[in-house]
Amino acid sequence: MIDRPGKATRNGNDILLETQGLTKIFGGLTAVSDFDLDIHKGEILSLIGPNGAGKTTVFNVVTGIYRPERGDVVFKGRMITGKKPHQIIVAGIARTFQNIRLFPDMTCLENIMAGQHCRAKAGLAASVFRTPKMRREERRIRQVAEDRIRQVDLWAFRDELAKNIAYGSQKMLEIARALASEPELLVLDEPSSGLNPKETEDLMAFLQGLIREEDLTILLIEHDMNVVMGISDWVVVMDEGKKIAQGPPVEVYNNPEVIEAYLGKEEEGGEDAGPASH
Repeated sequence: MIDRPGKATRNGNDILLETQGLTKIFGGLTAVSDFDLDIHKGEILSLIGPNGAGKTTVFNVVTGIYRPERGDVVFKGRMITGKKPHQIIVAGIARTFQNIRLFPDMTCLENIMAGQHCRAKAGLAASVFRTPKMRREERRIRQVAEDRIRQVDLWAFRDELAKNIAYGSQKMLEIARALASEPELLVLDEPSSGLNPKETEDLMAFLQGLIREEDLTILLIEHDMNVVMGISDWVVVMDEGKKIAQGPPVEVYNNPEVIEAYLGKEEEGGEDAGPASH
């Protein structure tokens, strides 16, 4: 088990995103109940929990896919509750999905260029008449995409269709597309899912490098405890829609309530039960 100690203290004044009493109900099922979360600038926060804990529902509320029944989402001190996904991206939150959502019949470079769409400023007239402003913007978008595709070591595949590259490469391509939107908060839904051990190690090093080298904060759902323990500064644990624990990785890993939540779900669901996407 890899262990990253995590930050000794968290400054209450550097909160980037917080949820306050977040509640989401589907029919008669309360998927998330009075959930409070705070993410501090420059940290990697892992949200973990057994199957059905409500983790992806939290992500979907934060990124505008769902609107909560109660509670609020605050980003950089501003309320973003109920905003549409495209508005959330413009605000500075980008995400990936557990099930990859690339444009399969576009090239890898074109996929990353699509991530810059939210930052484009040229209007319809500029596009139609190919004004100098429009051409400058196109060059900038392409340059950002080229920088990001090199960053994830996929330059050799820049002209290849996204559907033709390996699964692990598709995962990194989706992260590169999210980064191309110039986010302050990168939200990753099970980024190591389906990766082999070498790819997982590379992913961990890549994410830690992002924190060191860029003004970025990362929130992720993760089922691989080696990843959680290896890269997290702070860990929040959910079970049945509620927060049951939070703290530095080692503290959470040894928390009896956390152990019981995981082991209990495994006993009920068999070997395949455990941390998952919902």
